[in-house]
Amino acid sequence: MKLTNQQKKYIKLALKLSVTGLALYYVFKKVAFKEIVEVISFVNPFWLIASFLIFNVSKIVASFRLRHFYEACGVPLETVYNIKLHYLGAFYNLFLPGSIGGDGYKVYLLKKSHDVKTKHLISGTLLDRINGLAILFLLTCIFVYFSAFAIEFPWLKWLAIAGGILVLPIFYIFCLLIFPIFQKKFFVALYLSTGVQLLQVGCAITLLFSLGIFSSLMDYLTLFEVSSVVAVLPFTAGGVGARELVFLYGTQYLTIEEASAVAFALLYFAITALTALLGILFSYKIDKVETVNAKS
Repeated sequence: MKLTNQQKKYIKLALKLSVTGLALYYVFKKVAFKEIVEVISFVNPFWLIASFLIFNVSKIVASFRLRHFYEACGVPLETVYNIKLHYLGAFYNLFLPGSIGGDGYKVYLLKKSHDVKTKHLISGTLLDRINGLAILFLLTCIFVYFSAFAIEFPWLKWLAIAGGILVLPIFYIFCLLIFPIFQKKFFVALYLSTGVQLLQVGCAITLLFSLGIFSSLMDYLTLFEVSSVVAVLPFTAGGVGARELVFLYGTQYLTIEEASAVAFALLYFAITALTALLGILFSYKIDKVETVNAKS
């Protein structure tokens, strides 16, 4: 019997939820949930709020990056509307992974209101993701080089050097060959991606401060960057479980506490989820696309 597209989506969602559940079960089996709760109970609210605000600034900067790609497609979005659309997309991506998804919703809405090729909108949305991933990989290489992992595994230092040197040239050539219509937006998007990733590093640092963690920051940040790369892979729902597993395994080679590392991962997801929930505020007021031309 041939499965329908809807059935395939439900099966993929069920698999993601299963993997997420198994990952979290394994983490909580290795680290007592009571210990994690105890760590979180002493969180500093000032640094926690600062982390939340910095994360949201990173999301706003990311919305400007995506707007550049849509402009290259012939869709110059109005600033406030663009930010609303970005938040709503985050909500769809995190809480409705089995439906159309945030990226798919953006493409659908813009295609409905503009005479633009669907493949260009999809390409712009995809390139936006890859652009951020390229800078994320670069920062991961830098943090790995200066972390305790490079001491524990000397070969990682050379791998980090090679990866850091090659990632941007390879990404640039890839864009020229696969996405030529976005060539003029390459460097401005890369600049904004750098801002996004540095802001998320700032979010991670303030989140660590909220947990009373002021040492071994480079090691924590290395795990954070690696977990961010792993969380992008579509094996779990919203990256939940994958990030916690990375922190759990990473602590085996470091002097940082398992409970603190897992607590950090859970709090970071909480910030991500709360930010995505803000998108529902715009769900009933975003049917009509507002463009720069419409404002003039």
